[in-house]
Amino acid sequence: MQINGNYRNLQPNYLFSTVTKRVAEERRRHPGKPIYRLGVGDVTLPLCPAVIGALGKAVEEMSAAETFRGYGPEQGYDFLRERIQQYYAAFGVSLDLEEIFVSDGANSDLGNILDLFSKENTALIPDPVYPVYLDTNTMDGRKVLFMDGGEENDFLPLPDPSVKADLIYLCSPGNPTGAVYTRAMLQSWVDYARARGGVILFDAAYESFVTGDLPHSIYEVEGAKECAIEISSLSKTAGFTGMRCGYTVVPRTLEREGMSLNRMWLRRQTTKFNGVSYVVQRGAAAVFTPEGRRQTGEATAFYRENAALIAAALRELGVWFTGGVCSPYIWMACPEGMGSWEFFDLLLREAGVAGVPGAGFGRNGEGYFRLTGFGSREETCQAIAALQELYRARGLAG
Repeated sequence: MQINGNYRNLQPNYLFSTVTKRVAEERRRHPGKPIYRLGVGDVTLPLCPAVIGALGKAVEEMSAAETFRGYGPEQGYDFLRERIQQYYAAFGVSLDLEEIFVSDGANSDLGNILDLFSKENTALIPDPVYPVYLDTNTMDGRKVLFMDGGEENDFLPLPDPSVKADLIYLCSPGNPTGAVYTRAMLQSWVDYARARGGVILFDAAYESFVTGDLPHSIYEVEGAKECAIEISSLSKTAGFTGMRCGYTVVPRTLEREGMSLNRMWLRRQTTKFNGVSYVVQRGAAAVFTPEGRRQTGEATAFYRENAALIAAALRELGVWFTGGVCSPYIWMACPEGMGSWEFFDLLLREAGVAGVPGAGFGRNGEGYFRLTGFGSREETCQAIAALQELYRARGLAG
């Protein structure tokens, strides 16, 4: 018997678990000390009334033999997939129902989608970026290359024609940076992938925060259906972090080596996944109704306003940052060349503010720090005041 030795190549602990552990240790050391959580990106607002109503009705259905549901279709009920289809149509994107697969969240599919690809493929991953991309490929033993993000390119790396890669990870709006690709930028990535026969794995978990004319979906770009899989989630769109529901789009026109990736994903899901519960899918379908869109849109606007408040405070302090416009995240520079974990400890110890060190998102994240707008308004304002007081007391303001 042999274990998967690739696990030896992982960091001992997942980034957000380490952050949570350190915050808990600070609470134990100082039981009465207030700690303002602007770190792990969990939502704080409750589910909207439209979703609650749909969930309640679905639970009632499960109490009667005539309306009880057992196993559902692994790719999701049509009533939800049709709503998602209509949602994409609003962006000018036409999808077949067979191209939409309902899941228990983007995190699962980001890892599971690798079942479709050989371990001999090379993955191209942004740095800094959400750790799951790197960790899941490391678990498989796949070769990983990095594309550098930094202030010089607004943390939005573009293709390098000299780099050969098979799986290309893009996240827009970005986690942790909050940066958003334009259509022209995404077109350059689609052209790159098509020229090399590669596949883009596009993480659209934060698309509901996009405003203006920026793209919500990579399928708004010409040729994307021939080279891209899109993975999205209702976690931040509708507060489903505790409900678990998302969806993945695999176009029927996406083929490699004579194989349809759409059919491969269907085969994978029908073998390894029993689907999302009926009750949760009824709640998810309510998200895409006119009333659900209005109500969840209000929550998104609330989190966006929190991020804007943080951004305004950093601007006043003379701190460089990005994000906070079409994203719930603020990506800020640490003061005076400080390391990101060093700044984490200082901020937690002296201001009681918990964020996430940029080093946890990759080599290029060192020297940066992520804050989120997902807190309550009161907690966000208290955290801002504590941050401002720390900067002024230590003379860190620009």
